[in-house]
Amino acid sequence: MTIQVREYALLTCDNSVSGTMDLGIISPQTFDWLMALQERWGNSVQLLNREGTQFLRLGSYVGYLESPSGESIEILPKTQIEITDKPEPLRQVLRRMLQVSAGISPRQASAAALQRSHQPLHEWIFSEFLCHMVELVRRGLRFDYHLTEDNDSAFIRGQLDINRQVRQPPGRGTRFHVRYDEFTPQRIENRLLRTALDSVLKLTKDSQNWRMANTLSHQLSDIQPVTEPLLKIKSWSESKYLFAYRTIKPWCQLILEKMNPDFQKGLSRGISLLFPMDKLFEKWVGHSLANALHPGFSLAMQSKEHYLLTHTPVSNNPATESWFMLRPDFFIKAKPTSFVLDAKWKLLDARQANSSDKYGISQSDLYQMYAYGHKYLTGKGQMMLIYPCNPFFDVPLPPFHFDKNLTLWCVPFDVELGQLVRGEWELKFACLTNGFMSTEVYTV
Repeated sequence: MTIQVREYALLTCDNSVSGTMDLGIISPQTFDWLMALQERWGNSVQLLNREGTQFLRLGSYVGYLESPSGESIEILPKTQIEITDKPEPLRQVLRRMLQVSAGISPRQASAAALQRSHQPLHEWIFSEFLCHMVELVRRGLRFDYHLTEDNDSAFIRGQLDINRQVRQPPGRGTRFHVRYDEFTPQRIENRLLRTALDSVLKLTKDSQNWRMANTLSHQLSDIQPVTEPLLKIKSWSESKYLFAYRTIKPWCQLILEKMNPDFQKGLSRGISLLFPMDKLFEKWVGHSLANALHPGFSLAMQSKEHYLLTHTPVSNNPATESWFMLRPDFFIKAKPTSFVLDAKWKLLDARQANSSDKYGISQSDLYQMYAYGHKYLTGKGQMMLIYPCNPFFDVPLPPFHFDKNLTLWCVPFDVELGQLVRGEWELKFACLTNGFMSTEVYTV
């Protein structure tokens, strides 16, 4: 059974309540498994006690979990304040963000792709990996030369090891110690693909995925898997000879890096495929901004040009140090205009425009933008906080003024279309208006 919930949902074992997208009913075995992993997960799971009942609150992570008992939990993005009973749009949004974050090129829609669109996230990743793998095998795997040593060869090939050969015992004079280069498919890229394929074959529960993985496993039976794939994946070559491997590499990385986390060892072993939603949203917004920029403007993500302050410690060899690096999500610069933008995965509510709620904007975020404005814009210019669009925040808010020279805009971002909502801010951010409404269409 698969339980579908949203970010920050509560999980409980109490069967007397009705399950929703914000309240999942799980078995005691799954509850205990999550409890055992709570310390290693950090903020992704939090234990709560309400009226004598224990709850687990999920954090801002999305993806898929499967406990050792076989119970599955699909965690989807929370794009609306109100509870939704339609998980498919949330799943589509998550897939688009994941494609951009992992650098995956979208595939054209087909009958098979549409059929896979209703799969859970992990099965969809398996399907895409297997489809790319089938195409790669059809086109032919790349081989490479590998040095092979043979201490019992019946004939001489390659280079004869003279030192070992002269020490042969009596009766083995017809056996040779040789070294030679063998042209084999045992290159690291193929071995990593075989390792990922073995994981898919073991973890998938989809019949079509299993059949494809089983067929490919027989076709690649001569290739040896890698024992430590997370260390070896850095050796993946990007040469032109492996151009056909570039489309499958992101899928292989997702399976090898996300399906084998360190905390799933021993008796607590399960399946985990979790992604931080704030990072996915940041990548999604950055992709949109890069496509919308005017020529002549450059976009820097996580800029590291300025620090909050400098300090000279008291010592025999005093040297000025820079403390507390300021890293805005996006820094758009060109002469003579520059802009600072920051993406926040948080649902604002325009109905809460009173002195206490302030739309739900965090005071610390405003302090952060104030520091960005003075360091990156020298206290003069335009800045923007970008929040996900929802029914209660679907138009930009009126501008906020730190002073007469420094202005902040809060603008909603349509996560389904992948674009900022248009408004008065465009008069100040003219570099983002050219071709802004023509976004790339993703088909999954």
